[in-house]
Amino acid sequence: MIQYNPDLIAAIRDRFAHVDSCPFQGERIFFENAGGALTLKSVFETSGFYAAIPDNPGRINPAGQGTQNVINKAKADLAVFMNATSGQFFAGESGTELLFRLLRTACVNAPKGSKVIGSSIEHPATRSAARRWAGIAGLDYVNVPHDDATGLVSAEDYLKHLTPDVSVATILHASPVTGMGMDVAAISRAIRSVAPDCFIIVDGIQHAAHGQLDLAAYDVDGYVISPYKVFSRHGYGIAWISDRLGAAPHDKLIDAPATGWEFGTRDAGSYATVSDVVAYFDWLGGEVSEESEPRKRIEAAGRAIHAYETHLTNTAINGTGNLPGLRDMEHVTILAGADNAAREGLVSIVVDGHASEDVVERLNQQGIRTHTRKADHYSGNVLTPLGLPDCIRISFCHYNTEQEIARMLAAVKELGKDG
Repeated sequence: MIQYNPDLIAAIRDRFAHVDSCPFQGERIFFENAGGALTLKSVFETSGFYAAIPDNPGRINPAGQGTQNVINKAKADLAVFMNATSGQFFAGESGTELLFRLLRTACVNAPKGSKVIGSSIEHPATRSAARRWAGIAGLDYVNVPHDDATGLVSAEDYLKHLTPDVSVATILHASPVTGMGMDVAAISRAIRSVAPDCFIIVDGIQHAAHGQLDLAAYDVDGYVISPYKVFSRHGYGIAWISDRLGAAPHDKLIDAPATGWEFGTRDAGSYATVSDVVAYFDWLGGEVSEESEPRKRIEAAGRAIHAYETHLTNTAINGTGNLPGLRDMEHVTILAGADNAAREGLVSIVVDGHASEDVVERLNQQGIRTHTRKADHYSGNVLTPLGLPDCIRISFCHYNTEQEIARMLAAVKELGKDG
């Protein structure tokens, strides 16, 4: 277990840039991981190297072939990391852009008059894309309400609204507002039981850093991540699509390969940093297990990350040492409940008598980085039903420590004296 191994925690933290200080602010604790995780040192070193190479991947010269090999390796690494036994990976502008592309293709190839189904818990990346392209393609959009109290949507919730004419479905793997993880495999099984030929697209952007990915177990047609939220850098997204979705008519150049989805010259550096991320998970798996196979080490790393982050969130909720937890502070309310087993590295709260923006600023003045989520087009689907104009999102990752959480708890406790 990571929590019982201070030397391993130190080794983990040493692999990340700006783990305890900000080049603009100075010393700080980073609890804004849901907005974008810390970056591996290897990632920015790799990015700098490939940014200086002028050659296009695939050209018949040593640099062109070398960079193409880097891209090919990254795709093979992704297959191991996400346990993909078929389909293809490709990069795009961002996770949101890729979700729009996948849903556009799924909707325009769906039978006229069929249905698109999604849930109210979803990030607007999927909700907006699904509703827009359902309307353009002449499809009906079906909304599955999530449970406001728990921040979850279940397979049973989907089943209440599923009909055989559903042709496209979206699933959110984890919420960036509440931090709750959905059971993608169970929801997918429920969809397939009623509409077996449905295209199923998953937003995995928030989940990817907090546990293992297993495409072979999900039985879906598309899965999208944003590498900047899983220890890489900004500026690109990664999508996986099934062979079936890959072969569907889609945007491409005239006479280009029928299953090609990539546009323009590939950025070898972005792909290379994906390999850095996978190598990190492989390393961590070797530290927490005796496994010798890469996939087994990655699975071990995922289990260790999930266990440690559960410890961190439990510490924040229940307290540590002489410090009360968030659940024991009368001026604090925890979104989605204090005892929620679906939580993935995130606790969102409201503080009585304080606007969330003010709380975030006061914490920031003490070197504790958090974030405000507002009832706007990003988070209103979660906050508005709760009657909340905003909340404070405190998001952890496995390089955070119990000592950092203690500082946050002390600062939030002090806010109660202002009431």
